[in-house]
Amino acid sequence: MFASLRDVHTSYFLPTPFIDHYAFLPFLVEQYFESDGKRGRVEKFLVSLVLDQALETSSASSSNAAFFKSGVEALYWNGVPIRRAVEINGENQAGSNPEARFARGLDNLTVRPLDTSLPPDEKWVDLTYKTAAGEILTLTLEWLVYSADGEPATPKFEQKRRAAIDVKKYKINEFKKKFFAKPRSVAISKAFQEVFYAEVRRVSNREFGYLRLFSFEVKDNRETIDAFINEVRRVITDANFPQQGLIIDVRGNPGGKIRAGEKLLQLFTPGRIKPELFEFINSPLNLEICRRAPKRMDLLRWADSIAESVKTGATYSMGFPLQPEEWCNEIGQVYYGPVILITDALSYSTTDIFAAGFQDNGVGEILGTSDNTGAGGANMWYYEDLINALGPSSRTQFKPLPRDTELQLAMRRSVRIGRREGRPLEELGITPDHRHHMTRRDLMNRNSDLVRRAARILETKPVYSLSVQPVKGRNRALRINAASKVQPRDHKLRISRVDIFVNGRPHKSLSARNGALLRKTVSLGKPQRSFDWLVQAFDYNNNLVAVARRH
Repeated sequence: MFASLRDVHTSYFLPTPFIDHYAFLPFLVEQYFESDGKRGRVEKFLVSLVLDQALETSSASSSNAAFFKSGVEALYWNGVPIRRAVEINGENQAGSNPEARFARGLDNLTVRPLDTSLPPDEKWVDLTYKTAAGEILTLTLEWLVYSADGEPATPKFEQKRRAAIDVKKYKINEFKKKFFAKPRSVAISKAFQEVFYAEVRRVSNREFGYLRLFSFEVKDNRETIDAFINEVRRVITDANFPQQGLIIDVRGNPGGKIRAGEKLLQLFTPGRIKPELFEFINSPLNLEICRRAPKRMDLLRWADSIAESVKTGATYSMGFPLQPEEWCNEIGQVYYGPVILITDALSYSTTDIFAAGFQDNGVGEILGTSDNTGAGGANMWYYEDLINALGPSSRTQFKPLPRDTELQLAMRRSVRIGRREGRPLEELGITPDHRHHMTRRDLMNRNSDLVRRAARILETKPVYSLSVQPVKGRNRALRINAASKVQPRDHKLRISRVDIFVNGRPHKSLSARNGALLRKTVSLGKPQRSFDWLVQAFDYNNNLVAVARRH
């Protein structure tokens, strides 16, 4: 019933023992494409990873199990063509659009959290596959059950009503990470190693930064969110991290804390970030919620427009951001190279909102491995949030849920800003600027073709740098270095001037030469007790291209 709503944020979670259990098969299946030799593509499905230690337990036909390795092509699932089997499974998923349902049907094919998924109908699966030698074999595998009892299976931190997360995808990711992830050496603070990692990727003798964001699921308090933002900042500004271009990969990211996602955007752009807006559907219950909710929930600002809907007939309330614009711009730009974002149909919730902000604020271009994101741009609440918002004296009484079941729902929808102002994220999602069809090399060799495609796009973009450092021994002097590297045809995109502001007022403007300003020392005037400075670089079209400021 809940899946038929096509809204991942509206979900019912079964109680113990389902809450901690997964049904699974010991392998993963992924989609890829090959050329058909006629300027077209042929869709195929690859067994990308095999859990060898569980294969023996699951396999009922051990003679064929010896040939079942990573890299074999999946052909049939219980005699059903594998694509059709994925589609059938996808119809039981709550994806907001066909792309999302198919992606979720594939993601959920062999790993099924039992508190949010129906248990498999069959006791075993007959998987027909093609080996590297071209031999077609069938392997019978029984479904296995894993108990995560005692492990934190569902992310439920304080301030849940500022979250947007696909819980099922989060749990599938946790399972895959536990059993299929390969160990790696990551120079990331231990507190955030489960949230992101970074590495250097070399393409055609040029190095690019690669940032993989697994989720935005951090504790929703200022200290933790600032620590997360500062850790990303530390990594991408490290002296050994490439500054010529950055690839941000959010494929399969189920979301998390909205404030964390929106605050991260400022690090990659000279412009001010404007957060996405959120709307309630106009109803008597939502009006009561906004009027009765505790002040700390900050819902009263929606009440007037909901009340006015009696006269206006509007379906949705006015839109307001969940956090002030200043919150999203406290640090400003720290990375000056071009940035590209990689998405897929499993990029959901806060990741939808992050991708929308990336596109709407002109941070960079988006490269999609699907034609859309998950299209789940809503703010979710849990059942207890409704009870807390209404209070004990409300006439609308919600009865406690039985045992340790849980219910979550989409409470406020997100709408776009900028050129797409007013366009809802829910169901529509984010259309990428470029489309990449995954290849066999991508699945077997660390996304090599995908990274190469992203690198080719970045190579066409201007590369800027801006360094502003206080001069040692001089309290009010700055040493400024600015540079730009552009394609010959894009000479007007070079830096033309650098403007300096002190305490919000214009102080000095410096002309660049050949797109650069080298080791220029600027005095900021007579000493004052406190002062702030802001340095902005502009191109010949008078576009702001780089910013640095005192924090």
